[in-house]
Amino acid sequence: MGTLGVLECADVLVENGLIRAVCEAGVGEDAAGNAMVIEARGRVLMPAFVDAHTHACWAGERLDEWELKRTGATYLEILKSGGGIMSTVRAVREATEDELFEGLIERLGWMLREGTTSVEVKSGYGLTTADELKMLRAIRRAGEAWAGHVTATACIGHAIDGEQAGHVERTIEETLPGVHAEFPAIAIDAYCEEGAWSLDETVRLFEAAKTLGHPLRIHADQFNSLGMLREAVRLGAVSVDHLEATSATDLRLLAESETFGVMLPCSGFHVDGRYADGRGFLDAGGKLVIATNVNPGSAPCSSMPMAIALAVRNLGITAAEAICGCTANAAGLLGLQDRGRIEAGLRADLILLRVCDERELGHGFGGSPVDLVVCGGEVVGSG
Repeated sequence: MGTLGVLECADVLVENGLIRAVCEAGVGEDAAGNAMVIEARGRVLMPAFVDAHTHACWAGERLDEWELKRTGATYLEILKSGGGIMSTVRAVREATEDELFEGLIERLGWMLREGTTSVEVKSGYGLTTADELKMLRAIRRAGEAWAGHVTATACIGHAIDGEQAGHVERTIEETLPGVHAEFPAIAIDAYCEEGAWSLDETVRLFEAAKTLGHPLRIHADQFNSLGMLREAVRLGAVSVDHLEATSATDLRLLAESETFGVMLPCSGFHVDGRYADGRGFLDAGGKLVIATNVNPGSAPCSSMPMAIALAVRNLGITAAEAICGCTANAAGLLGLQDRGRIEAGLRADLILLRVCDERELGHGFGGSPVDLVVCGGEVVGSG
């Protein structure tokens, strides 16, 4: 991950939405004929960002809770008192599918302007069968309307609704089959944490989902290590996300498996100043992905450049490793093998930075370093 294969001076020829050739500078322009020529003037051309963990579909806001946090309340205390995720759940239940769609499209537009052209978006703020399906339909519609690509994830185990009797059983016996009927190949996700889904409850959900043929993703070890990481590896989960509270032993176990480790430095920055051990995970051979985790509570940040800057400062990794973690590796996690690299035959999702050295992504912070965005071969935004 530390070697990006940088070409100091090259031409990239794009045709019909794909990268047709990467060649020596000057050769591509000769072959381009009447094509539009974009002169980079020494600036960095790189793959567009792939944000592989977001909760970008929501309604309402959590500013009152932010004020509570400023007075000393912790994230888990707010969650246990019925706030946190549950306050967003109440707002989403009151929202229409159209309202959720419109809010998500607006946020996807912000992300596109900052260089993200492929996004994973989770449900998880409905927590009833009808409301989870409402979210997933809004996410599907946004993916059809947006210039980039959206991968939906059914995070039906995001929280425990204390107002629903038998919530866990209803999720496993009703919501999971309902999601399966309409979205049969979607990944199933849950949040295993004190005050949320317990280890036993999460394993029960995942074993049922695996029986139905669904891929598995899991939020684990954000505040407490409850043993879910080992169960996720045993079950063949696609990823374990967060990892701030993971022990060195469990981190090595994850690194030696085929499961991706997804680290979310924007959460550490906003919530409690704790970060996962990116350096240890990479040195053990792990497959690292960096994502924003954009959501209205624990990570109100949709900027992948900011996530890179935080990762370099707090995960012990280099700019090159962070860039790989939100391009090639993130694409691999989502099964998007046609992007995340600049290579002939791949989808032309590219960004032109305003800087001439990619390491500046790890050095600078604040504002957008992206001058121009190419999505599917089309220029869709420029600074």
